[in-house]
Amino acid sequence: MANFRTHITVSTAAGAAYAAAGYSLGVPWESCLLAAGLCSAGGVLPDLDSDHSVPLRETVSFTAAVVPLLLLDRWRHMGVSTDLIVLLAGVLYLAIRFVLFPLLRWYTVHRGMFHSIPAAIICGELVWLLTDDPDPKGRLYKAAAATLGYLVHLGLDELYSFQRRGVLLRRKRSAGTALKWWGPSLWANITTYGKLALLTTLILQGPFWQQADSPAARTRHSPKPAVRQSATGTAPGEKEMPSPLEQLWQALRPEASPGR
Repeated sequence: MANFRTHITVSTAAGAAYAAAGYSLGVPWESCLLAAGLCSAGGVLPDLDSDHSVPLRETVSFTAAVVPLLLLDRWRHMGVSTDLIVLLAGVLYLAIRFVLFPLLRWYTVHRGMFHSIPAAIICGELVWLLTDDPDPKGRLYKAAAATLGYLVHLGLDELYSFQRRGVLLRRKRSAGTALKWWGPSLWANITTYGKLALLTTLILQGPFWQQADSPAARTRHSPKPAVRQSATGTAPGEKEMPSPLEQLWQALRPEASPGR
């Protein structure tokens, strides 16, 4: 099995290549750097179910630091003050570090459904929901980066599940336990696909899709018809502004004077 250093090194290299490809296609450089970091972080997330203290400690600390950063733009758009953002980030870090992941350690089994393709998709969907980007392409680019890093981890685990002896390759017992769609536990499969269905529903029911399908959004993105103007430069139905001499005459004529 690949160690923590191998996972973080390869996922970081994959994130750098992913960012370079995005930048060559016109993605803003700051989004490319964020995607590279998400790919690197996704490369260590499957080891949250690890029984070894070092990978678990490093992965938990890294994840607890990244999640509040992803929420910064959302908090700013909500009008949250800087002091409160710092407070919320600290509380969230402590909650993830000392509450959520001890529960995950108790709840999960190493090489269970945390090491699976549905879990990689769930990772990308969580990034989609956490980021606050009005452009769906930007959200998809970042979510795909996290999923890519997750899949890189699973691929390395499968690669290291073969051991070479001379010119022959011997398959270890761990082969096939990473890149899988389901595991031996029925309850783990049900809960994993339940989470996948829930997150997919939240994404499809999100405000972006409602706004994109609304008549106002269709009107906003549809081309506006050209307004034909008259010879005087006034559009049809619009009153022509009187000249200064006409305004003076209307003010001085007897029927316009007060008291008549």
